[in-house]
Amino acid sequence: MADATRKIAPALEEQEAAAAQPLPARSKRGRTRKRWVILPVVLVAAAGWYGWSVYGKQEAAEAVVTEMPVRGDIENSVTASGLLSPIKDVDVGAQVSGQLKSLKVEIGDSVKEGQLIAEIDSASIETQIEIAEAELANLEAQMLDKSAQVVLASATLTRQRALVAGNSAAQSALDEAVAALAAAEANVDSLKAQVRKQQATLKDARISLGYTKIYAPLTGTIVDIAAKEGQTLNSNQTAPTIVTIGNLSTMTVEAQVSEADVGKLKVGMNAYFTLLGQPGKRYPGTLRQIKPTPATENNVVLYYALFDVPNPDGALMMNMTAQVFFVESAAKDVLTVPVAAVHSGKDGTSGEVTVVTASGAHETRTVETGIRNRVRVEIKQGLGEKDTIVVGAGAGDKASSGRANSRRGMPPMF
Repeated sequence: MADATRKIAPALEEQEAAAAQPLPARSKRGRTRKRWVILPVVLVAAAGWYGWSVYGKQEAAEAVVTEMPVRGDIENSVTASGLLSPIKDVDVGAQVSGQLKSLKVEIGDSVKEGQLIAEIDSASIETQIEIAEAELANLEAQMLDKSAQVVLASATLTRQRALVAGNSAAQSALDEAVAALAAAEANVDSLKAQVRKQQATLKDARISLGYTKIYAPLTGTIVDIAAKEGQTLNSNQTAPTIVTIGNLSTMTVEAQVSEADVGKLKVGMNAYFTLLGQPGKRYPGTLRQIKPTPATENNVVLYYALFDVPNPDGALMMNMTAQVFFVESAAKDVLTVPVAAVHSGKDGTSGEVTVVTASGAHETRTVETGIRNRVRVEIKQGLGEKDTIVVGAGAGDKASSGRANSRRGMPPMF
């Protein structure tokens, strides 16, 4: 054993001496390359671990969205769009033909009932009146002549009767006298009919003369003028419109309601509308009428629902676009929560919400619900203003679940 030890010792000394010698230049470069390869791997692993720790905490914080109940007003309503129009408007036209001699109003002018607004040239109608008066005078003169002939024929008949009674005249003479009297009376009756006809013609001409002056049929505002001074109007075929007068003191909202919602409307229900230029202002009214005949636009059936609103200051104008709300139910100063937070019960008046307790645990609670619209639900019982409820899952919840399915138990690297 000692001999073996003595043989091995020199060899070990030679190895230690060789190890103490400096390495060649190629060995140093190889070791440097190994270090640069390992360093990025370590950095990537460290970044991945940091991202997993931070992102995991964010996902846990965003797993659910919570909110506290809010006290305020709520309503359930049917929405529609509509246009404003005067409660009453009239197209004022010409009933006689002729040239529009003068137009005494402009668009926007206020007029009162009976006010003169236009005048048509009356020269032709005045001539017709003169002709009718002359013809009537001629008939009246003929009436005097025919009446005198009746008197003469009546006297002749009386005399012939006396002569025939005394056998002084033939019976034929008496018959002629009777026929003459009848003819004279018939002539008088015919003239009387002609006189009545001519009187009616004269009356019609005088009425037409009155139509040459056009008066406002109602108190309102001139909203349109369709004719100009000097224009020739022909009323033989259609009555040409000269102006349109509208009563703008009260406006009517004509709302287009879809056939899916029209069954929810009842005459007398409260309604209101807002305007594009005044989104925060409400104009209230009461549903007055639902027209039975619908309109079809792009294969959509729409019914017209009408209600009126006062317009004392003239702020509402024709053809304004209105966003209309027909109120089915409403409540003020009540507790409300988002619709997504309530899972409806079987009876429609109860539901369940998830409440976050003081310890952070989730608790299911039954609540009594009231008015519901597309956004919020009224809570009558079961919640307080300081309760915290779960509205829904956060955005990070879905992302985390997806990654968990693909890399379960492993932190994300990027």
